[in-house]
Amino acid sequence: MAKHERLLVGLDIGTTKICVIVGEIVEDKRIDIIGIGTHPSKGLKKGMVINIDSTVESVKRAVEEAELMAGVEINSVYTGIAGGHIQGVNGKGVIAIKEGEITRSDIERVLDAAKVVSIPIDREILHVIPQEFIVDGQDGIRDPLGMSGARLEVCVHIITGAVTSAQNIVKCVKKAGLETMDVILQPLASSEAVLTPEERDLGVMVVDIGGGTTDMAIFVEGAVRHTAVLPLGGNHLTNDIAIGLRTPPGEAEKLKIRYGCAMTELVKENETIEVSSVGGRPPRIMSRQLLSEVIEPRAEEIFTLVAGELEKAGFADKIPSGVVLTGGSSLTHGMVELCEQVLNLPARIGTPSNMGGLIDIVRSPMYATGVGLLIYAYQSQASKMAVSNQKKGFINRIKEKMKEWAKDFF
Repeated sequence: MAKHERLLVGLDIGTTKICVIVGEIVEDKRIDIIGIGTHPSKGLKKGMVINIDSTVESVKRAVEEAELMAGVEINSVYTGIAGGHIQGVNGKGVIAIKEGEITRSDIERVLDAAKVVSIPIDREILHVIPQEFIVDGQDGIRDPLGMSGARLEVCVHIITGAVTSAQNIVKCVKKAGLETMDVILQPLASSEAVLTPEERDLGVMVVDIGGGTTDMAIFVEGAVRHTAVLPLGGNHLTNDIAIGLRTPPGEAEKLKIRYGCAMTELVKENETIEVSSVGGRPPRIMSRQLLSEVIEPRAEEIFTLVAGELEKAGFADKIPSGVVLTGGSSLTHGMVELCEQVLNLPARIGTPSNMGGLIDIVRSPMYATGVGLLIYAYQSQASKMAVSNQKKGFINRIKEKMKEWAKDFF
């Protein structure tokens, strides 16, 4: 049994699947994957909960599978969130430095100052992500801790979501007998698992093609500059196949996974596939190119929407590292080639790395969010530990001063 305080659990509540990944922090500050559980997702549409009971049951099943594999009891999780309700805006905060040297409490204060933005009553702030700090007019500072200055500014990316959507996710997790440690935007989690530091610095875009939505996050100079959630995903491809080839949705999903291709020109003319019919009719033999002709327009539409969002955000010429595709639908043959053609940028499939343990099982873009949640959780714990240690140090210094005063007084 792993020690409980060393466990981290990521819960990816997606439109098509629920995924639970259990990690253990080992001595060399690495995360080892020790358990994985997945279950078909029932109760979500376009990333949002539409049936509480069905979602709870799916979460329970995935958790049970992960507990069995890891040999541990899961009590708390870091949960991902997505959906069309997610919005991101850039903001700024400014404070005066009291002591002349910037402390962690100053950094916390300036981030709190950046949170003072006008948002509708039905929305809440999910993340305030620092982009850069400015000390007395000097910009481009990533960590101002310990620097001298009189004025501290911060540029941030603020991500907001609908209060009810976030509450419904937390409610589902609670009904499944778990505590939600934090709610994290899914494309941010995915980026933690698949991006390299060099890509973040140079400029890169993560495009997570999930079941109900396509999530994107743009990084420039190491920081998040823009996020968006688009209302199209892999389920739309499956639905198009079901209608276009007149086959049941379950069979359409299998066809997409096994024979799907996002570019018709990549399919040989003589390739054929067997397509199940509806209503007990016999299966039919069809050209694989016909399947591709159904998939290509929808996949092209997804990347056209991504291109439009990229242009609108003003980063079309600022991501020389190109595009990193994640999510289950990114595995469809021809997705990378179509992405490069539509966006005119280099593209690659992003798979989780820099992990130990059962890494071979999770080395797939469909597990990027789950693994990313573990990395985010580890970084969050490390940050809280650093703040706690600083506070302890401050208290100890006060105690020492008080002892000195007591000696002088007596």
